[in-house]
Amino acid sequence: MRVALFVTCVNDTLFPGTGRAVVTLLRRLGVDVDFPMAQTCCGQMHVNTGYRDEGARLARRTVAAFHGYDAVVMPSGSCAAMVREQYPRLTGGPQAPPGLRAAVDELVPRTYELTEFLVDVLGVTDVGAYFPHRVTYHPTCHSLRGLHLGDRPLALLRQVGGLELVPLPNAEECCGFGGTFAVKNAGVSAAMCADKVRNVLDTGAEVLCAADNSCLMHIGGTLGRQRTGVRVMHLAEILAATEAATEAATRDGAERAASARRPGAAR
Repeated sequence: MRVALFVTCVNDTLFPGTGRAVVTLLRRLGVDVDFPMAQTCCGQMHVNTGYRDEGARLARRTVAAFHGYDAVVMPSGSCAAMVREQYPRLTGGPQAPPGLRAAVDELVPRTYELTEFLVDVLGVTDVGAYFPHRVTYHPTCHSLRGLHLGDRPLALLRQVGGLELVPLPNAEECCGFGGTFAVKNAGVSAAMCADKVRNVLDTGAEVLCAADNSCLMHIGGTLGRQRTGVRVMHLAEILAATEAATEAATRDGAERAASARRPGAAR
């Protein structure tokens, strides 16, 4: 298979480790991953705020960047839903760029959110991951209601060695991010996030994971400001973790701590 990573602009700009984790994970499973350099934003924020023409131009750029690949994999339910749900809507009307409809119709069935690709295309739930922590999972709105990912992320998490998966109360409630919603309706957004954080804390989890870093950024901000000690991690980073890598990181941390305690160590 010729597989392309659509990293999304949020990950590329703010969470590059997620993109690296996807590549590490897929290569471990025997998938050759390419990264088309022509990719940019999927256009979601433009379309959601009424700039359909700008969104259509970005859609045309996207279909050109990912032409010829057997599959396009995204570590984002939000952006995958944009391609699958909104791109076809941009092809109607006299303002749509010529040929865009055919190009979109060809791209949509090749576009997968990461967990869809792992479970439905590769047919795996045990990806050889190891993550010895107590984890809870937040199903983001686009992954839950748009893509209908269902049990796929949980099936993958249940097979991770050392991981204790705990259910999140009222998991299906929105975290309040919603892109520009959080800006235009800050008070409502913050209240929704406070409810989500309270439910996360009730689980006693060390880590909150999800399939969208945008929502994790929103929830993680509140968790951090409240000094809860709960980390947020993209699902891809948990699935990319292995026992060998975890042991190496633990040794490295112990060596750095020991070095810092030695007389004369820089402070």
